[in-house]
Amino acid sequence: MSESQVWDAVDDYFTTHLAPEDDALTAATRDSEAAGLPHAAVTAPQGKLLQLLAQIHGATRILEIGTLGGYSTIWLSRALPADGRLISLEFSAKHAEVATRNIARAGLDGLVEVRVGPALESLPKLVDENPAPFDLVFIDADKGNNPHYVEWALKLTRPGSLIVVDNVVRDGRVTDTDSTAADVVGTRAAIELIGAHPKLSATAIQTVGAKGYDGFALARVLA
Repeated sequence: MSESQVWDAVDDYFTTHLAPEDDALTAATRDSEAAGLPHAAVTAPQGKLLQLLAQIHGATRILEIGTLGGYSTIWLSRALPADGRLISLEFSAKHAEVATRNIARAGLDGLVEVRVGPALESLPKLVDENPAPFDLVFIDADKGNNPHYVEWALKLTRPGSLIVVDNVVRDGRVTDTDSTAADVVGTRAAIELIGAHPKLSATAIQTVGAKGYDGFALARVLA
């Protein structure tokens, strides 16, 4: 088997034994693919990791930046208590429509609100609403704006909150100091912002799997 085939097989094994998908998750993937959405959702093991982080943290309020078809939204919102709340921001009205159906079919529409529009327009409006702080923020949208999303996440969280930034390895391109690609420039800026910020303690983990070679950053708000 090729290296990528091995990664896929291991992901399948872990999914079967540790993060099995139910009908709602399977249908969310199916309908997202049928609608032509990008194949960019987290894998089942990654979704289970997000759910575990939210559960370990006792999260009652979650902010997601980048809904896509709602696959990660389902994993995250299942960690919430009955009076919890998840707000997910999605640029594309088409994606949001698919996600809203997927979330409703999973029986989670009472916990989840999908807001449509550019996140950099939705986030200031959210701050103006003066909501209770979010316990966990999951950033998985356009990578060029990652540093801006981190800055807004800091305005919407509290000491102890977690911020997760997905897809930070970029197939290893994150180390390319000469790159002018928006995803690399934005990701590098976010990592360097997080690393230098006095209110954040963080790490980043490289991963391989069905999504290829990538990774995520995890930051805890200190103050």
